[in-house]
Amino acid sequence: MNKTKQSYILPIIVMIFLFGMISFVTNLASPMGDILKSQFNVANWMGTLGVFANFIAYAVMGYPAGNLLQKHGYKKTALIAVAVGFVGVGIQTLSGMFGSFGVYLLGAFVAGFSMCLLNTVVNPMLNNLGGGGNRGNQLIQVGGSFNSLCGTTVIILTGILIPDITKAQISNVFPLMYAALAIFAFAFAVIALTSIPEKERTAQAVSEKSPFGPLSFRHFVLGAIGIFIYVGVEVGIPNILQKWLQNPDLNVLGLKGIGGAEAIAGSVAGTFWFLMLVGRLVGVAIAGKVSAKAMLVFTSTLGIVLALAAMFAPATYMVNLPVFKTGSDGLFGLANVPINAALLVLIGLCTSVMWGGIFNLAVRGLGKYIEKASGIFMVLVCGGGILPLIQNGIVDLSGGKGYLVSYWVVVIGLVYLLFYALVGHKNVNKDIPV
Repeated sequence: MNKTKQSYILPIIVMIFLFGMISFVTNLASPMGDILKSQFNVANWMGTLGVFANFIAYAVMGYPAGNLLQKHGYKKTALIAVAVGFVGVGIQTLSGMFGSFGVYLLGAFVAGFSMCLLNTVVNPMLNNLGGGGNRGNQLIQVGGSFNSLCGTTVIILTGILIPDITKAQISNVFPLMYAALAIFAFAFAVIALTSIPEKERTAQAVSEKSPFGPLSFRHFVLGAIGIFIYVGVEVGIPNILQKWLQNPDLNVLGLKGIGGAEAIAGSVAGTFWFLMLVGRLVGVAIAGKVSAKAMLVFTSTLGIVLALAAMFAPATYMVNLPVFKTGSDGLFGLANVPINAALLVLIGLCTSVMWGGIFNLAVRGLGKYIEKASGIFMVLVCGGGILPLIQNGIVDLSGGKGYLVSYWVVVIGLVYLLFYALVGHKNVNKDIPV
């Protein structure tokens, strides 16, 4: 028994490593929107098209990804995903060399294909290696912790690499793109040399035809909608927050003419992802004892309270947050930021465990339909591009001032997730053979 568990250590490490890659490349797209807005002089919503392209690829590739996984297994799908990711980031790098907005969007779209495929592999793989249930959720939380660490790092580094948001260029973040290319190349070699256990029933499942599918289960359909909303909430909170803090016209940090707002804004947005890391580590520790339902109920409720408080708190009330700086007073220290920002980053503690909780609840009782269900989940990840686009559209409609007003999108989304945790997750289709 112990030997069997030990043989799964390396596959688990590989899957957790891929979780980090997903966050590194995906989170780079958010601050890139600010760079695109500056370099090509476009509106907020157009600057967010890079994020939109990255996530809309999930809508295109999500379902085929599930079929690809079911047909070719975990290892081949992961190798394809990593190769596509290398191409996508490579195209984005070329866009910086040629100064082309369209080429960057193409690269973001291709990279999105890769992220979709990787997500399709790592979630069911970790869930299966953990035997499903609370243990499966626990492994997903471990992967999510590394995901948050990489997401935190790339956001902070982007803020440091951009000296002045009004003069930002894609070339400013070439070091991060080169790092991403190196990560993909290394990952391909590691996966190619790693023995990854495949599900023995995969071939049989492909050949079997059934009048039912994942969409036959009400709790899965509602869970898939929950993933759409959750990813949009998770991406939208730091995306809008960073734009608000470094906006030179609003000057909410009071640094206009002094400089350094970009690094502080990036650090505050990065703190959101760091708190997601903290929350996921806590989730790992308690997931074996606390149900996914209980975790989702608590975090959704707390998230609603924090979001509403952030929207209505006076932006003139300042608090200290630890940040990375680019000024003469050192690389790291405390900075005054509006209390609204502190309340918003605290939501990272809430969103940290939502993905694993929603996935765990939505696939319970699906049996042989779980691979296709994972592919459908990936389709709905496109919410990460759509909801932030709506938020940025609200900002533009308000004349570039309604950053906090746009968080009504987040509040409504969190209310839905609370509904799913309380009622929507119940399997009312237990008569379907799985």
